[in-house]
Amino acid sequence: MTSSKQISLSEIKTLSLSILSHVGYGRAHAAAITEMLYACQLDDCQSHGLFRLIMCAQTMLAGKVDGHALPHVAHSDNAVVKVDARGGISLLAFEKALPALVEKSRHHGIAAMAINNCFHFSALWPEVERLSAAGLAAMAMVPSHSWVAPAGGTRGSLGTNPLAFSWPRSGQDPFTFDFATSGFARGEIELYKRAGKPLPAGVAIDRDGNPTTDPQSALDGAMLTFGGYKGSALSVMIELLAGPLIDDMTSLESMEFAGGAAGAPYHGEIILAFDPVQFSNGKVAENDARAERLFADIIDQGARLPSQRRFAARARNLKRGYVEIPEALYNELLSLRDD
Repeated sequence: MTSSKQISLSEIKTLSLSILSHVGYGRAHAAAITEMLYACQLDDCQSHGLFRLIMCAQTMLAGKVDGHALPHVAHSDNAVVKVDARGGISLLAFEKALPALVEKSRHHGIAAMAINNCFHFSALWPEVERLSAAGLAAMAMVPSHSWVAPAGGTRGSLGTNPLAFSWPRSGQDPFTFDFATSGFARGEIELYKRAGKPLPAGVAIDRDGNPTTDPQSALDGAMLTFGGYKGSALSVMIELLAGPLIDDMTSLESMEFAGGAAGAPYHGEIILAFDPVQFSNGKVAENDARAERLFADIIDQGARLPSQRRFAARARNLKRGYVEIPEALYNELLSLRDD
């Protein structure tokens, strides 16, 4: 059984900031990354919490990311916010362009943020929840590296290609989902490997195209999309919207750019925001009631809304003032900080 380590909520941030600073990230990037990791760890999202500090360090050691790059937000009169991350991590670019996206969404009813030239490693739900907290519905998507085989294929052409959505709810946690279009997130396979556990059947193939439940064989081979050809088509859509549409890389091109180096993929990101006030002709309360009736009917039949477990974990961890992570990971992070 894997032993765990309790760490205080404040230590999540101090540990993250110290590691990021030690490996070469400037203060602004370290702060933006830390806030993301804190949000994920607080919600017991282990695959995207402090575990991702290892990828952040690998990305810096690969010598391609600029830990001090200041994003540039381009001015425009239309509904598109273009922000150039200039070779930095995507999170600081998102932070800098967020106010413009909110303003344009309220002005035009719908707006989009396109982040270019960024390294991306993080969950998308904290970003769309920032927008739903502002009263906007939002969705976000990114490619990654070509780790995922299309339906019927035998090698990676697609990324894990996550899609996130958040819907604001008055006085309640938002309706949010964030999932990879691959059957498993890449980080989850890494965690299965660390734990010495076999993967579920049907999520990966080995380098010869044969089904496998061995995490290392999956990492050496290719992952599979969820839902067969439906998940595959959705993944291709994300490649197009978060790649060629915004003048940025596909997962194939991101893999080529990396040249075998470890670390976060390099590509773009697209975020869409919708203003319910304009779309509902000002009848927000009436249409919120329609949404709430739908949510209530789902829960009434014993189903759960996505992210309910995550919100419960957040409440629990805030109340007790600490989170739990694998002790082996904690020791690895201390070594990374002190090396």
